[in-house]
Amino acid sequence: MSAVARPMPPAQAAGDDHGTDGFRLSAPGRHLATEGVQARLPAGATSTLGARVGAFFSATRSGPDLLVGALPFDPHHDDALYQPLQRSARPAGTQPAPAGRVIATAEQPSADDYASAVGRCIERLRAAPDGAEALRKVVLARGLRVEADAAIDPHALAVRLGRDASVTTYVVPLPVAPGEAPAWLVGATPELLVSRRGREVVSHPLAGSARRLGDGAADRACTDALLASAKDLGEHRFVVEAILDGLAPLCSQLRAPPRPSLLATETMWHLATRITGTLKNAETSSATLAGLLHPTPAVCGTPRLPALQAIRALEPFDRGFYAGAVGWTDSSGDGDWYVSIRCARVQGNAMHLFAGAGIVADSVPALEVEETAAKFMALRNALGIDDARA
Repeated sequence: MSAVARPMPPAQAAGDDHGTDGFRLSAPGRHLATEGVQARLPAGATSTLGARVGAFFSATRSGPDLLVGALPFDPHHDDALYQPLQRSARPAGTQPAPAGRVIATAEQPSADDYASAVGRCIERLRAAPDGAEALRKVVLARGLRVEADAAIDPHALAVRLGRDASVTTYVVPLPVAPGEAPAWLVGATPELLVSRRGREVVSHPLAGSARRLGDGAADRACTDALLASAKDLGEHRFVVEAILDGLAPLCSQLRAPPRPSLLATETMWHLATRITGTLKNAETSSATLAGLLHPTPAVCGTPRLPALQAIRALEPFDRGFYAGAVGWTDSSGDGDWYVSIRCARVQGNAMHLFAGAGIVADSVPALEVEETAAKFMALRNALGIDDARA
């Protein structure tokens, strides 16, 4: 089993708490790469993102007209955005990287423990009282820790992930404690949280998934079942309704098809709905929109607060920036924000992979274990880790 490895980078300077290899975001037809750090956006909760970004650009007189970075999953935790020194024309990951070996993997939690947590979550959902604030869906995640015999190169890993043309790959420097090795969030997401160009807004949420089998007849049967699944259609409807409810007060026009379509990655089928709108006010920025919509029921559940409480009680780890958002914004308010799924936190020779599944009252624990295993596949394939129950 091989991993994408490289020599360990030099130690960071005192006070420099982000990786030094820059930000990369590569979507179909859209590419952004930056180098260095000019200034950092004062960190804060997601609800204050739009105001902080506006204040930053009002006070900034030098450097690129750009902020890049990541939002954490928990909207009450600090985000990590910064103004780069410069945009980069250098394609990401063009330098060859020596192959390294994966020497250890560990489930966090194990598949059996995850199934048990799903069962406890189902009990919560079934016991929830009727009413608008009743818990209806919770997204539960699990992790897979991977250790290699050399430091893992985040940019080379992103190049491997980018062989799937249907996804958006990203490499985002993350905050680390003083003296720690640089860390990055690396992934290949199929899901657009929100994009803004002028007054035009697009969101492309996903919810409801099935493993792609690589066989024509089997995949047709799989997608037919997905499109007819009351459970998956219900999960998807929660997400679409939440985004429409969030955008409706801000838009003069808002459009979404009545039923989801299929979106395919190399390893998964997803139910997807493309939502488009026209903002009433040209001053409403992409940062404001991202702060309003995140986290959606696709990565959290619904209603948001009860789902967050259930996640804190049932998951044995802090998600950090997994299931948050990665992206950019400029002083005009334009920007792109993608849901940070199909990803790993990379630091030194270790990486922590994440995958989640939406749990509703009629979920089956064993099937949710299978769904998370399937979602691990993009990164497992990029690392050359053989498929297994995990």
